[in-house]
Amino acid sequence: MALCTPTITGRNATISTAVPAKRRTSNSAILSPSRTILRTSCAILRPPPSVASKAASFSLRATTPQKYVYPDPIPEFAAAETLKFRAELPRKLSREKDTFGNDLDAVIDVCSEIFSDFLNKEYGGPGTLLVEPFTDMMIALKEKNLPGAPLAARTSLLWAQNYLDQDWEIWNSKPPK
Repeated sequence: MALCTPTITGRNATISTAVPAKRRTSNSAILSPSRTILRTSCAILRPPPSVASKAASFSLRATTPQKYVYPDPIPEFAAAETLKFRAELPRKLSREKDTFGNDLDAVIDVCSEIFSDFLNKEYGGPGTLLVEPFTDMMIALKEKNLPGAPLAARTSLLWAQNYLDQDWEIWNSKPPK
């Protein structure tokens, strides 16, 4: 085995050379010099500390992924989408008239209010649809002892998954007025 040892040191680099290692037998006797193992010399170049620290800081910056910033919610879009949601949700829920009975309008009001808050505060386009507002719908409906809380929340979520991102794309593809 060869052992690299520094032989030349300078301001900018350290160069190491190989030193032959002597093999030992099982009884620890040193083999004859003709049986020594010689490895080729190895050179270890080290840049000065100032260059090394700059390279390390650059490589950290280069590997840090860019963070995508979603657009802020658009109040006009939120208002228009809430109106659409409020208009279409009764049609989706009216199939289960037995479940909601006379409380259908109250259920729609609760769901629309929570959906509107989400659109105005958090929704910034595709990729920002969250489950929390729909969970909040179910909790609010249960707290108010309104029937069909899970069904209303699930139906609202499905509606949002089917229409919200598409409507956002259409809204933002229109030329500004």
